[in-house]
Amino acid sequence: MQPMTASSPAAFAPLRNDTFLRACWRQATDHTPLWLMRQAGRYLPEYRATRERAGSFMGLATNTDYATEVTLQPLERYPLDAAILFSDILTVPDAMGLGLSFVQGEGPQFAHPIRDEADVARLAVPDLDKLRYVFDAVTAIRHALAGRVPLIGFSGSPWTLACYMVEGAGSSDYRRVKTLLYSRPDLMHRILAINADAVAAYLNAQIDAGAQAVMIFDSWGGVLADGVFQNYSLSYTARVLAQLKREHAGVRIPRIVFTKGGGLWLDEMAALDCEVLGLDWTVNLGAARARVGGAPGEPGKALQGNLDPNVLFAPPARIEAEAVKLLDSFGLPHVDPQRTGPTHIFNLGHGINQFTPPEHVHALVEAVHRHSRLQRQLARARLAD
Repeated sequence: MQPMTASSPAAFAPLRNDTFLRACWRQATDHTPLWLMRQAGRYLPEYRATRERAGSFMGLATNTDYATEVTLQPLERYPLDAAILFSDILTVPDAMGLGLSFVQGEGPQFAHPIRDEADVARLAVPDLDKLRYVFDAVTAIRHALAGRVPLIGFSGSPWTLACYMVEGAGSSDYRRVKTLLYSRPDLMHRILAINADAVAAYLNAQIDAGAQAVMIFDSWGGVLADGVFQNYSLSYTARVLAQLKREHAGVRIPRIVFTKGGGLWLDEMAALDCEVLGLDWTVNLGAARARVGGAPGEPGKALQGNLDPNVLFAPPARIEAEAVKLLDSFGLPHVDPQRTGPTHIFNLGHGINQFTPPEHVHALVEAVHRHSRLQRQLARARLAD
C-alpha cells in the first residue's frame, strides 16, 4: 500500500463558516447548521448537465474537475453550512477488483460479486493509490471552497459495503448476504474485517487530503435483526472508528455515524467512539436528545437529521412548517459559550430524492436558518432570567 501525500491545513484558506464543525463538537452556534445527504445530485439540473458531459457516473466521480464542480453546485444555490465530497460509497470494493459500474435506471452493479469461499479468500485491503482520484478531488474541493464551509468526507460502513459486494447490486430482500451471514459466519466476519480496515485507511487518506469531518454511512444496518446488528454491523463500525485519526496537523476531525433504521439501537450506538449520530426520520429528535444528547457540560453525542425526504414534495409553506416542527421537537438550543451541550445538525433522514423540486430545498434552508435563530434568541432570554 503506497502512502498518501498529506495536505497541510496551512495550504487551504481559513474557514469562514465553522457552524457545522462547532455543532459537531457540541458547542453553541448562532443557528442550527444544515446540509443534506446527496445534496449534490440528480435533483439539480446543473448536475445532470455535468454528468451528461462526463458521459457516465463513474466518469463524473473519477474526474477531479467534474467532482469538484458538482460538489460546489448546491452551495451556489443554497446557503448550506457544509459541503460533502461527491463520490460513491462503493469506491472501496471497486478498488478491491469487484468491477463497479452504473446502469441507467438500475443503480450500481458489480461485475465480480462475492459468491464463494474462494472469492472471500481473494479479498484484501486495496492499494489506496487506486483511489487517488478521490483524494485528489478532496484537495481540489478544499481549494475551490476557499474556506466557505467545511468539507465532509465519507465511506459506506463495512456491513453496507458487504451487502453490495455479496448481492452484486442493490437488493430488496438481502437474500444472498443474509444466507452467507447465517450459513458461513466465518466468511462474513472475514469480509467485514477486511472492509473495516479498508474503510479506516480510506477515510484517513481523505483526512490527509483535506476532509474536515468524516461520515460512515451504514445505509443497510437497519435490515438486520437485533443481536445480529450488534455483531455484524455495529462492531465493525466501531473497528473503523478505533483506527480513524482524531486530528490532522493539530486540527480535530469530528466523526459522524449514520445508520438508517438504527433508532432501535440508539443507546448502544451512543457508546461508539464518534462525535455525531445521524438519525433517520423514524426517530423522535427530542427523545433522542434526552437519551444520548448529554446535558450541558456533560458528555453526549451531537445529533444529525432527520426530516423525511418526502416532505420536500409538499408545498413550500408545509415544508417550512415541518422544518419548524422538527427544530421545536429538538427543544431550545444550547447557547452557553462557556461549555458544551446538546446540539443539532439539520439534515434529512436519508438522501434527497432525485425528483425533488430545487426551489423546495431553498424553502427548507431558509426556514431552518430563520427559525433556529429565533430559537436562540428565546434561549438566551431565558438564560438571562
